[in-house]
Amino acid sequence: MGSIWGEEIKNTPSFKELEGDQSCEFLIIGGGMAGILCAYFLKEKVADYLLVEGDRIGSGVTRNTTAKITAQHGLIYADLIKNAGDSKARQYLRNNLLAIQKYRELSRDIPCDFEEKAAYTFSLTEKAKIEREVKAVNSLGFKAELCKKIPLPLNVKAAVMFGNQAQFNPMKFIAGISVNLNIRERTFVTKIKGTTVYTANGKIKAKKIIIATHFPFINTKGFYFTKLYQSRSYVIALENAPDIHGMYVDSEQNGMSFRNYGNLLLIGGGDHRTGKMGGGYRELRDYKETFYPDAKEKYAWATQDCMSLDGVPYIGEYSKANTDIYVATGFNKWGMTSSMISAEILSDMITGKSTVGYEVFTPRRSFIKKQFFVNIGETLVNFVKPVTKRCTHLGCALKWNRIEHTWDCPCHGSRFDKNGKLINNPAMKDAKLKPVNDQNIK
Repeated sequence: MGSIWGEEIKNTPSFKELEGDQSCEFLIIGGGMAGILCAYFLKEKVADYLLVEGDRIGSGVTRNTTAKITAQHGLIYADLIKNAGDSKARQYLRNNLLAIQKYRELSRDIPCDFEEKAAYTFSLTEKAKIEREVKAVNSLGFKAELCKKIPLPLNVKAAVMFGNQAQFNPMKFIAGISVNLNIRERTFVTKIKGTTVYTANGKIKAKKIIIATHFPFINTKGFYFTKLYQSRSYVIALENAPDIHGMYVDSEQNGMSFRNYGNLLLIGGGDHRTGKMGGGYRELRDYKETFYPDAKEKYAWATQDCMSLDGVPYIGEYSKANTDIYVATGFNKWGMTSSMISAEILSDMITGKSTVGYEVFTPRRSFIKKQFFVNIGETLVNFVKPVTKRCTHLGCALKWNRIEHTWDCPCHGSRFDKNGKLINNPAMKDAKLKPVNDQNIK
Protein backbone atom coordinates (compact mmCIF):
# COMPACT_ATOMS: atom_id res chain seq x y z
CA MET A 1 0.00 0.00 0.00
CA GLY A 2 2.82 2.40 0.80
CA SER A 3 3.11 5.44 3.03
CA ILE A 4 0.24 7.88 3.44
CA TRP A 5 2.76 10.65 2.66
CA GLY A 6 4.21 8.84 -0.35
CA GLU A 7 1.49 10.11 -2.64
CA GLU A 8 2.82 13.64 -2.10
CA ILE A 9 6.24 12.91 -3.65
CA LYS A 10 4.89 13.60 -7.12
CA ASN A 11 3.97 17.10 -5.93
CA THR A 12 7.44 17.98 -4.69
CA PRO A 13 9.62 20.12 -6.98
CA SER A 14 11.99 18.13 -9.18
CA PHE A 15 15.64 19.02 -9.63
CA LYS A 16 18.25 18.17 -12.25
CA GLU A 17 21.05 15.67 -11.79
CA LEU A 18 24.58 16.90 -11.25
CA GLU A 19 26.25 17.59 -14.61
CA GLY A 20 30.03 17.66 -14.50
CA ASP A 21 32.36 18.93 -11.79
CA GLN A 22 31.25 21.69 -9.45
CA SER A 23 32.49 23.56 -6.41
CA CYS A 24 30.75 25.24 -3.48
CA GLU A 25 31.54 26.47 -0.02
CA PHE A 26 29.06 24.20 1.78
CA LEU A 27 27.85 20.82 0.50
CA ILE A 28 24.93 18.92 2.03
CA ILE A 29 24.64 15.19 1.32
CA GLY A 30 21.11 13.87 1.85
CA GLY A 31 17.74 15.29 0.86
CA GLY A 32 15.53 14.23 3.74
CA MET A 33 14.01 16.66 6.22
CA ALA A 34 17.34 17.40 7.95
CA GLY A 35 19.22 18.07 4.71
CA ILE A 36 16.44 20.19 3.21
CA LEU A 37 16.24 22.34 6.35
CA CYS A 38 20.04 22.76 6.34
CA ALA A 39 19.80 24.02 2.75
CA TYR A 40 16.94 26.35 3.67
CA PHE A 41 18.87 27.95 6.56
CA LEU A 42 22.05 28.30 4.49
CA LYS A 43 20.04 30.03 1.79
CA GLU A 44 18.63 32.35 4.45
CA LYS A 45 22.22 33.15 5.45
CA VAL A 46 23.05 33.91 1.76
CA ALA A 47 25.67 31.14 1.79
CA ASP A 48 27.17 29.34 -1.21
CA TYR A 49 25.69 25.86 -0.76
CA LEU A 50 24.61 22.81 -2.74
CA LEU A 51 22.51 19.80 -1.69
CA VAL A 52 22.83 16.43 -3.43
CA GLU A 53 20.33 13.58 -3.05
CA GLY A 54 20.77 10.06 -4.44
CA ASP A 55 17.07 9.70 -5.33
CA ARG A 56 14.21 12.23 -4.93
CA ILE A 57 14.09 14.63 -2.01
CA GLY A 58 12.05 13.22 0.86
CA SER A 59 11.93 9.76 -0.68
CA GLY A 60 13.80 8.00 2.12
CA VAL A 61 12.97 7.86 5.80
CA THR A 62 11.17 11.23 5.74
CA ARG A 63 8.24 9.91 3.73
CA ASN A 64 7.81 7.05 6.21
CA THR A 65 7.67 9.09 9.42
CA THR A 66 4.53 9.40 11.51
CA ALA A 67 5.31 13.16 11.47
CA LYS A 68 4.85 14.07 15.11
CA ILE A 69 6.50 17.39 16.03
CA THR A 70 7.06 17.10 19.75
CA ALA A 71 9.59 17.64 22.51
CA GLN A 72 8.15 14.62 24.31
CA HIS A 73 10.38 11.73 23.29
CA GLY A 74 9.13 8.94 25.47
CA LEU A 75 10.34 9.15 29.06
CA ILE A 76 13.69 10.80 28.33
CA TYR A 77 13.98 13.74 30.72
CA ALA A 78 14.31 11.95 34.06
CA ASP A 79 17.08 9.80 32.58
CA LEU A 80 18.77 12.81 30.98
CA ILE A 81 18.85 14.66 34.29
CA LYS A 82 20.30 11.59 36.00
CA ASN A 83 22.92 10.79 33.35
CA ALA A 84 23.81 14.19 31.84
CA GLY A 85 22.69 16.73 34.44
CA ASP A 86 20.07 19.46 34.65
CA SER A 87 21.86 21.83 32.25
CA LYS A 88 22.03 19.40 29.32
CA ALA A 89 18.52 18.09 29.95
CA ARG A 90 17.31 21.69 29.85
CA GLN A 91 19.25 22.23 26.57
CA TYR A 92 17.55 19.21 25.05
CA LEU A 93 14.09 20.37 26.07
CA ARG A 94 14.69 23.99 25.05
CA ASN A 95 15.99 23.11 21.58
CA ASN A 96 13.11 20.74 20.88
CA LEU A 97 10.56 23.35 21.98
CA LEU A 98 12.26 25.94 19.73
CA ALA A 99 12.11 23.43 16.86
CA ILE A 100 8.33 23.13 17.29
CA GLN A 101 8.03 26.91 17.24
CA LYS A 102 10.10 27.16 14.06
CA TYR A 103 7.85 24.62 12.30
CA ARG A 104 4.87 26.61 13.56
CA GLU A 105 6.26 29.80 12.01
CA LEU A 106 7.26 28.23 8.69
CA SER A 107 3.94 26.39 8.37
CA ARG A 108 2.04 29.69 8.32
CA ASP A 109 3.26 30.12 4.72
CA ILE A 110 3.45 26.44 3.74
CA PRO A 111 0.18 24.45 3.40
CA CYS A 112 1.15 21.24 5.19
CA ASP A 113 -1.83 20.32 7.41
CA PHE A 114 -0.04 21.64 10.50
CA GLU A 115 -2.15 21.02 13.62
CA GLU A 116 -1.60 21.81 17.28
CA LYS A 117 -1.95 18.65 19.36
CA ALA A 118 -1.15 17.49 22.85
CA ALA A 119 1.37 14.66 23.16
CA TYR A 120 1.07 11.82 25.67
CA THR A 121 3.44 9.10 26.82
CA PHE A 122 1.62 6.39 28.76
CA SER A 123 2.48 3.29 30.74
CA LEU A 124 0.38 0.15 30.95
CA THR A 125 2.31 -1.15 33.95
CA GLU A 126 4.05 1.54 36.03
CA LYS A 127 2.54 4.72 37.41
CA ALA A 128 5.72 5.60 39.33
CA LYS A 129 7.89 6.13 36.28
CA ILE A 130 5.28 8.44 34.75
CA GLU A 131 5.17 10.45 37.98
CA ARG A 132 8.97 10.61 37.93
CA GLU A 133 8.98 11.99 34.39
CA VAL A 134 6.33 14.62 35.17
CA LYS A 135 8.41 15.82 38.12
CA ALA A 136 11.57 15.89 35.99
CA VAL A 137 10.01 17.91 33.16
CA ASN A 138 8.44 20.39 35.56
CA SER A 139 11.84 20.88 37.23
CA LEU A 140 13.20 21.99 33.84
CA GLY A 141 10.64 24.77 33.56
CA PHE A 142 8.04 23.19 31.26
CA LYS A 143 4.55 22.31 32.45
CA ALA A 144 3.89 18.59 32.10
CA GLU A 145 0.66 17.10 33.41
CA LEU A 146 -0.13 13.72 34.92
CA CYS A 147 -3.18 12.05 33.35
CA LYS A 148 -4.97 8.99 34.67
CA LYS A 149 -7.02 8.34 31.55
CA ILE A 150 -6.50 8.73 27.79
CA PRO A 151 -9.01 8.21 24.91
CA LEU A 152 -7.58 4.85 23.84
CA PRO A 153 -9.08 1.42 24.58
CA LEU A 154 -6.19 0.63 26.93
CA ASN A 155 -6.07 0.28 30.70
CA VAL A 156 -3.20 2.68 31.36
CA LYS A 157 -1.66 3.25 34.79
CA ALA A 158 -0.87 6.90 33.97
CA ALA A 159 0.32 9.23 31.20
CA VAL A 160 2.44 12.37 30.98
CA MET A 161 0.99 15.12 28.77
CA PHE A 162 2.79 17.94 26.93
CA GLY A 163 0.53 20.68 25.60
CA ASN A 164 1.11 22.77 22.46
CA GLN A 165 2.87 20.11 20.42
CA ALA A 166 2.05 19.49 16.75
CA GLN A 167 1.73 17.18 13.75
CA PHE A 168 1.77 17.77 9.99
CA ASN A 169 2.21 16.30 6.51
CA PRO A 170 6.00 16.17 6.04
CA MET A 171 5.98 15.82 2.25
CA LYS A 172 3.68 18.82 1.80
CA PHE A 173 6.09 20.76 4.02
CA ILE A 174 9.11 19.67 1.95
CA ALA A 175 7.27 20.53 -1.27
CA GLY A 176 6.78 24.06 0.01
CA ILE A 177 10.13 24.74 1.63
CA SER A 178 12.33 23.25 -1.13
CA VAL A 179 11.15 25.63 -3.86
CA ASN A 180 14.15 27.52 -5.27
CA LEU A 181 16.72 25.66 -3.18
CA ASN A 182 20.00 24.66 -4.89
CA ILE A 183 19.49 20.88 -5.15
CA ARG A 184 20.68 18.09 -7.44
CA GLU A 185 18.60 14.91 -7.33
CA ARG A 186 19.59 11.41 -8.51
CA THR A 187 23.17 12.28 -7.64
CA PHE A 188 24.47 9.40 -5.53
CA VAL A 189 27.70 9.98 -3.63
CA THR A 190 30.14 7.09 -4.00
CA LYS A 191 33.18 8.41 -2.14
CA ILE A 192 34.54 11.31 -0.09
CA LYS A 193 38.24 12.19 -0.11
CA GLY A 194 39.06 15.12 2.11
CA THR A 195 36.28 17.54 1.23
CA THR A 196 35.96 16.39 -2.37
CA VAL A 197 32.86 14.33 -3.09
CA TYR A 198 32.67 11.87 -5.97
CA THR A 199 29.52 10.91 -7.88
CA ALA A 200 28.87 9.08 -11.15
CA ASN A 201 28.32 12.39 -12.93
CA GLY A 202 31.23 14.40 -11.59
CA LYS A 203 32.99 15.51 -8.44
CA ILE A 204 32.18 18.39 -6.09
CA LYS A 205 34.86 20.35 -4.26
CA ALA A 206 33.62 21.95 -1.05
CA LYS A 207 35.12 23.71 1.94
CA LYS A 208 32.76 22.07 4.43
CA ILE A 209 30.37 19.11 4.16
CA ILE A 210 27.22 18.16 6.08
CA ILE A 211 26.36 14.45 6.01
CA ALA A 212 22.60 14.15 6.53
CA THR A 213 22.16 10.67 5.06
CA HIS A 214 20.30 9.10 7.99
CA PHE A 215 23.18 6.72 8.83
CA PRO A 216 26.71 8.18 8.31
CA PHE A 217 28.69 6.28 5.67
CA ILE A 218 32.31 7.23 6.49
CA ASN A 219 33.52 4.31 8.60
CA THR A 220 37.14 5.20 9.35
CA LYS A 221 36.30 8.31 11.38
CA GLY A 222 33.73 8.80 14.12
CA PHE A 223 32.98 5.05 14.41
CA TYR A 224 29.24 5.65 14.04
CA PHE A 225 28.79 1.98 13.18
CA THR A 226 29.51 1.27 16.86
CA LYS A 227 27.44 4.18 18.21
CA LEU A 228 24.25 3.47 16.22
CA TYR A 229 21.94 0.64 15.36
CA GLN A 230 18.83 0.72 13.18
CA SER A 231 15.30 -0.23 14.18
CA ARG A 232 12.41 -1.21 11.92
CA SER A 233 8.86 -0.25 12.87
CA TYR A 234 5.51 -0.46 11.10
CA VAL A 235 2.46 1.73 10.59
CA ILE A 236 -1.11 1.12 9.45
CA ALA A 237 -3.64 3.85 8.65
CA LEU A 238 -7.29 3.04 9.33
CA GLU A 239 -10.54 4.41 7.97
CA ASN A 240 -13.68 4.30 10.13
CA ALA A 241 -11.65 4.65 13.32
CA PRO A 242 -12.11 7.24 16.10
CA ASP A 243 -10.56 10.66 16.51
CA ILE A 244 -8.29 10.28 19.53
CA HIS A 245 -7.61 14.04 19.94
CA GLY A 246 -3.85 13.89 20.40
CA MET A 247 -0.61 11.96 19.83
CA TYR A 248 0.19 8.95 22.01
CA VAL A 249 3.14 6.63 22.54
CA ASP A 250 3.70 3.73 24.89
CA SER A 251 6.66 4.25 27.24
CA GLU A 252 7.92 0.73 26.52
CA GLN A 253 10.58 0.48 23.81
CA ASN A 254 8.44 -1.86 21.70
CA GLY A 255 5.10 -0.23 22.50
CA MET A 256 2.67 1.28 20.00
CA SER A 257 2.00 4.87 18.96
CA PHE A 258 -1.18 6.59 17.78
CA ARG A 259 -2.22 9.79 15.95
CA ASN A 260 -4.92 10.91 13.52
CA TYR A 261 -4.46 12.43 10.09
CA GLY A 262 -7.69 13.73 8.59
CA ASN A 263 -10.22 10.91 8.89
CA LEU A 264 -7.52 8.27 9.39
CA LEU A 265 -6.06 6.75 12.54
CA LEU A 266 -2.35 5.92 12.32
CA ILE A 267 -1.12 3.09 14.54
CA GLY A 268 2.62 2.40 14.74
CA GLY A 269 4.63 -0.34 16.41
CA GLY A 270 5.91 -3.88 15.88
CA ASP A 271 9.48 -2.63 16.40
CA HIS A 272 12.62 -4.73 16.12
CA ARG A 273 16.30 -4.25 15.42
CA THR A 274 16.83 -4.37 11.66
CA GLY A 275 17.74 -7.92 10.73
CA LYS A 276 15.91 -9.38 13.74
CA MET A 277 12.35 -10.59 14.21
CA GLY A 278 9.57 -8.51 15.79
CA GLY A 279 5.84 -8.00 15.96
CA GLY A 280 5.66 -6.30 12.57
CA TYR A 281 2.33 -5.69 10.88
CA ARG A 282 0.81 -8.68 12.66
CA GLU A 283 0.96 -6.89 16.02
CA LEU A 284 -0.80 -3.82 14.61
CA ARG A 285 -3.44 -5.78 12.77
CA ASP A 286 -4.18 -7.89 15.83
CA TYR A 287 -4.74 -4.67 17.78
CA LYS A 288 -6.98 -3.33 15.03
CA GLU A 289 -9.09 -6.51 14.97
CA THR A 290 -9.43 -6.46 18.76
CA PHE A 291 -10.34 -2.81 19.30
CA TYR A 292 -11.43 -1.44 15.89
CA PRO A 293 -12.91 -4.46 14.05
CA ASP A 294 -15.05 -2.25 11.78
CA ALA A 295 -12.12 -0.10 10.67
CA LYS A 296 -10.60 -0.57 7.21
CA GLU A 297 -6.87 -0.54 6.55
CA LYS A 298 -6.06 1.98 3.82
CA TYR A 299 -2.27 2.36 4.10
CA ALA A 300 0.55 0.25 5.51
CA TRP A 301 4.26 0.97 5.52
CA ALA A 302 7.49 0.40 7.42
CA THR A 303 10.19 2.81 8.49
CA GLN A 304 13.72 2.66 9.83
CA ASP A 305 15.29 4.74 12.59
CA CYS A 306 18.87 5.26 13.73
CA MET A 307 19.12 4.68 17.47
CA SER A 308 21.90 6.36 19.44
CA LEU A 309 23.54 4.96 22.56
CA ASP A 310 21.85 7.34 25.00
CA GLY A 311 18.64 8.48 23.27
CA VAL A 312 20.14 11.81 22.12
CA PRO A 313 21.05 12.59 18.47
CA TYR A 314 24.62 13.13 17.28
CA ILE A 315 24.84 16.63 15.79
CA GLY A 316 28.12 18.42 15.13
CA GLU A 317 31.65 17.78 13.85
CA TYR A 318 31.94 14.30 12.35
CA SER A 319 35.06 13.53 14.39
CA LYS A 320 38.20 15.16 15.78
CA ALA A 321 39.98 14.25 12.54
CA ASN A 322 37.15 15.54 10.28
CA THR A 323 36.60 19.12 11.45
CA ASP A 324 35.42 20.22 8.00
CA ILE A 325 32.77 17.49 7.89
CA TYR A 326 29.61 17.58 10.00
CA VAL A 327 26.92 15.04 10.81
CA ALA A 328 23.27 14.78 11.87
CA THR A 329 22.16 11.30 12.85
CA GLY A 330 20.72 9.10 15.63
CA PHE A 331 17.30 10.74 15.77
CA ASN A 332 15.78 7.86 17.78
CA LYS A 333 12.31 7.92 16.12
CA TRP A 334 11.95 11.67 16.70
CA GLY A 335 13.20 12.86 13.33
CA MET A 336 11.06 15.95 12.84
CA THR A 337 12.24 18.05 15.78
CA SER A 338 15.72 16.52 15.52
CA SER A 339 15.93 17.57 11.85
CA MET A 340 15.08 21.15 12.73
CA ILE A 341 17.58 21.22 15.59
CA SER A 342 20.27 19.72 13.33
CA ALA A 343 19.69 22.32 10.64
CA GLU A 344 19.88 25.23 13.06
CA ILE A 345 23.02 23.91 14.79
CA LEU A 346 24.90 22.91 11.65
CA SER A 347 24.04 26.00 9.61
CA ASP A 348 25.42 28.05 12.51
CA MET A 349 28.51 25.88 13.00
CA ILE A 350 29.70 25.86 9.41
CA THR A 351 29.18 29.59 8.99
CA GLY A 352 31.17 30.35 12.14
CA LYS A 353 28.36 31.39 14.48
CA SER A 354 28.18 30.54 18.17
CA THR A 355 26.74 27.17 19.10
CA VAL A 356 26.57 27.66 22.86
CA GLY A 357 23.67 25.68 24.30
CA TYR A 358 24.06 22.69 21.95
CA GLU A 359 26.62 20.68 23.97
CA VAL A 360 24.11 17.92 24.77
CA PHE A 361 24.12 16.90 21.07
CA THR A 362 27.89 16.72 20.47
CA PRO A 363 29.04 13.48 18.79
CA ARG A 364 32.16 13.59 20.98
CA ARG A 365 30.32 12.66 24.19
CA SER A 366 31.13 9.39 25.91
CA PHE A 367 30.12 6.23 24.06
CA ILE A 368 30.76 3.83 26.95
CA LYS A 369 27.16 2.71 27.32
CA LYS A 370 25.53 -0.72 27.55
CA GLN A 371 24.16 -0.38 24.00
CA PHE A 372 27.70 0.13 22.67
CA PHE A 373 28.67 -3.37 23.75
CA VAL A 374 25.43 -4.79 22.35
CA ASN A 375 26.24 -3.19 18.99
CA ILE A 376 29.79 -4.58 19.02
CA GLY A 377 28.46 -8.02 19.88
CA GLU A 378 25.95 -8.00 17.01
CA THR A 379 28.71 -7.01 14.59
CA LEU A 380 31.07 -9.75 15.74
CA VAL A 381 28.41 -12.48 15.72
CA ASN A 382 27.16 -11.62 12.24
CA PHE A 383 30.62 -10.97 10.81
CA VAL A 384 31.80 -14.52 11.54
CA LYS A 385 28.64 -16.32 10.38
CA PRO A 386 29.56 -18.74 7.57
CA VAL A 387 27.14 -17.51 4.90
CA THR A 388 27.73 -16.21 1.37
CA LYS A 389 25.22 -13.36 1.39
CA ARG A 390 27.15 -10.44 2.85
CA CYS A 391 26.49 -6.73 3.37
CA THR A 392 28.63 -4.40 1.26
CA HIS A 393 29.12 -2.06 4.23
CA LEU A 394 31.43 -4.04 6.55
CA GLY A 395 30.78 -7.58 5.38
CA CYS A 396 28.24 -8.80 7.95
CA ALA A 397 25.93 -11.72 7.18
CA LEU A 398 22.58 -10.68 5.69
CA LYS A 399 19.28 -11.93 7.10
CA TRP A 400 16.15 -12.55 5.01
CA ASN A 401 13.22 -10.33 6.04
CA ARG A 402 10.08 -12.41 5.41
CA ILE A 403 7.74 -9.49 6.06
CA GLU A 404 9.23 -7.11 3.50
CA HIS A 405 11.05 -9.59 1.24
CA THR A 406 14.43 -7.94 1.64
CA TRP A 407 17.94 -8.86 2.76
CA ASP A 408 18.69 -6.93 5.97
CA CYS A 409 21.93 -6.42 7.90
CA PRO A 410 21.57 -7.01 11.66
CA CYS A 411 24.85 -5.17 12.32
CA HIS A 412 24.18 -1.67 10.98
CA GLY A 413 20.84 -1.79 9.20
CA SER A 414 21.70 -1.74 5.50
CA ARG A 415 18.96 -3.33 3.41
CA PHE A 416 18.83 -4.80 -0.11
CA ASP A 417 16.05 -6.14 -2.30
CA LYS A 418 15.96 -9.84 -3.17
CA ASN A 419 18.30 -9.27 -6.11
CA GLY A 420 20.82 -7.23 -4.13
CA LYS A 421 19.83 -3.68 -5.05
CA LEU A 422 20.62 -1.26 -2.21
CA ILE A 423 17.60 0.11 -0.31
CA ASN A 424 18.99 1.58 2.94
CA ASN A 425 22.48 2.78 3.92
CA PRO A 426 25.13 2.81 5.43
CA ALA A 427 26.12 0.46 2.58
CA MET A 428 27.15 2.45 -0.48
CA LYS A 429 26.70 -0.15 -3.22
CA ASP A 430 24.55 -3.08 -4.26
CA ALA A 431 25.20 -6.58 -2.91
CA LYS A 432 26.24 -9.40 -5.22
CA LEU A 433 23.24 -11.66 -4.78
CA LYS A 434 21.95 -14.07 -7.35
CA PRO A 435 18.33 -13.38 -8.39
CA VAL A 436 16.08 -15.64 -6.36
CA ASN A 437 12.47 -16.67 -5.94
CA ASP A 438 11.64 -15.24 -2.52
CA GLN A 439 9.11 -18.02 -1.92
CA ASN A 440 12.01 -20.48 -1.65
CA ILE A 441 14.25 -18.47 0.68
CA LYS A 442 14.70 -19.96 4.13
